[in-house]
Amino acid sequence: MEYQAEKVKPRKTRGGPNAVDVFVGARIRQRRTLLGMSQEKLGEALDLTFQQVQKYERGANRVGAGRLFELSRVLDVPIAYFFEGAPEVVRGGAGGTGMSEAAGTYEADTMSKRETLVLARAYYAISDPAVRRRLLDLIKSLGHGGEAAEE
Repeated sequence: MEYQAEKVKPRKTRGGPNAVDVFVGARIRQRRTLLGMSQEKLGEALDLTFQQVQKYERGANRVGAGRLFELSRVLDVPIAYFFEGAPEVVRGGAGGTGMSEAAGTYEADTMSKRETLVLARAYYAISDPAVRRRLLDLIKSLGHGGEAAEE
């Protein structure tokens, strides 16, 4: 009698990052940048390497509940912060993986851009409220082709 090996199905991998992982990672990066904290400093606070922080921010590594709790403490935000503003794709309203749709939303969102976060930090570093107000008026007028903008 001849021995026949049992056919084993290849293991399926998870594939690319899930839309929720990408969204949460983007929110981690957004808050870290707004605080002026480097990936290295965040990693030290969480006892992680900066490469691990990078993977969380890209959504390549899933953030567990305990780690999310630690992140909320270190970044001084409630846990709900990481899910605020989630597009319908992330909240489960769309079919499919949602990855490409979610990625497109983040790229289009000006609040997720590093430039926006750096600008906001610099703006709030101006101690004189009158100077901040004049700067805001200037920026709004430049953004509207020189016309004064209304709030």
